[in-house]
Amino acid sequence: MSTLSERLERVLEREAPSWGIRPVPPDRRRLSGVDLAVLWGDLSVGLLVMVTGALLVPALGFPKALLAIVLGSAIGCLPLALVGLAGEREGVPSMVLFRPVLGLRGSFLPSALNLLQLVGWTAVEFWAMGQVANVASKRLFGLDASHFWLALVAVVCTLLAVGGPILVVRRWLERFGIYLLIGSALWITAKVLASADLGAIWRSPGRGGLPFWLAVDLVVVMPISWLPLVADYNRFARPGAGGFAGTYWGYLAGNVWFYALGALLVLAAGAGADVFGIGTAIATSAGGAVVLIALLVGESDNAFADIYSAAVSTQNVVPNLPQRALTTVVGAVGFLLALAFSMDRYELFLLLIGSVFVPLAAVFMADYFVHHRGRYPESALFSPTGVNVRALVPWAIGFLLYHWSAPTGPAGWIEAMRTLFHDWLHLPFPLFDSRLGASIPSFAAAFALSLVILRRTRWSGGPTRTRHAESAGGQRPTG
Repeated sequence: MSTLSERLERVLEREAPSWGIRPVPPDRRRLSGVDLAVLWGDLSVGLLVMVTGALLVPALGFPKALLAIVLGSAIGCLPLALVGLAGEREGVPSMVLFRPVLGLRGSFLPSALNLLQLVGWTAVEFWAMGQVANVASKRLFGLDASHFWLALVAVVCTLLAVGGPILVVRRWLERFGIYLLIGSALWITAKVLASADLGAIWRSPGRGGLPFWLAVDLVVVMPISWLPLVADYNRFARPGAGGFAGTYWGYLAGNVWFYALGALLVLAAGAGADVFGIGTAIATSAGGAVVLIALLVGESDNAFADIYSAAVSTQNVVPNLPQRALTTVVGAVGFLLALAFSMDRYELFLLLIGSVFVPLAAVFMADYFVHHRGRYPESALFSPTGVNVRALVPWAIGFLLYHWSAPTGPAGWIEAMRTLFHDWLHLPFPLFDSRLGASIPSFAAAFALSLVILRRTRWSGGPTRTRHAESAGGQRPTG
């Protein structure tokens, strides 16, 4: 057993070294723009994306839902690709990128929030995959064993996370995973288009109950939920690889496709907007249980990314903790949470994620791309600093404006927002009654305030970005 363990460790160090949070040296940056397009195109699709697309109809009607999907994807993918570009330039994870603007200890807050959302996403992914695998199992073998399938997908996805991004992209996605996923998705799409009455679906009016811009927010939040993770993977891109284009167009294409596919499945098959309904609709009208199994294989990368980045975010706070041990712990916690998960408040979970990370993206982009012209010196990324209170102000205001514009969250939180804005400040609540959504006002306000409040910082000591990657070349991986 020890010999097998040693061999596995040597393979992992050769194929996918665990670099912790230090800059990835040039000779280890192996991903091209095409690699990133494959990765982010794959991460943009899956069961939960279809479930979220199903939330848009029949309230909107398909034409208006499709417009919200395209518009929300175009908006949400822009900050995703820009933070990915910063990760490609600096060679460090997302949470380390936030250190210069928030301060070292200030970056612990988004790290903690990201860890919470990623553990939550891990549980949701495990639960969804386990339930859909059980649907396929019952149809193929007559076996009802949801806990068994949940445990199996948890083990597989955790092992992928231990392997790391390069191993997963090069050895799994590009050789097997992406083909299984695209093949199953094309089959499902063709079956739905062939069996559905598209003319009737297109002409059917929406029933109301979901404002258009709130629907756009539900689309924006999916790429935004990956924003705290994107540099964790794009840091492995070769310099000048075209990572921005690969990330933007790869994610946008998959996001539009699967949101629209989820909406079509609901309208064509009458499935409920949950994993059970989507899984049953696929198995019934889009090719049977075998197609579900192929889709599940492609879904595994989403859980892998959640687990891996949860470990990386933790290392931003405690750098010396072993990365692979952290991935194992996150996978185990996600499995335990998935045992008690339900989809009752999935929509609110999505909007709460948007309220945190939409304004944070605005603060970072104002500081990095405007004030510092798209470059941070290594001293800004790794010198010990405290908390930059100036940066917390626009982030907090953007967060509050999000909830003022479109109240989301548990009933107690919404009531607290109502008391703050309506009773104490005597301001209309909600501000826009969801007619303008929340993402755009929140981002615009946080970005504008950051331009005014923040200023260019000059850090002394430490080489610039053009030199620090080479200086890290002799550094051993951590974790």
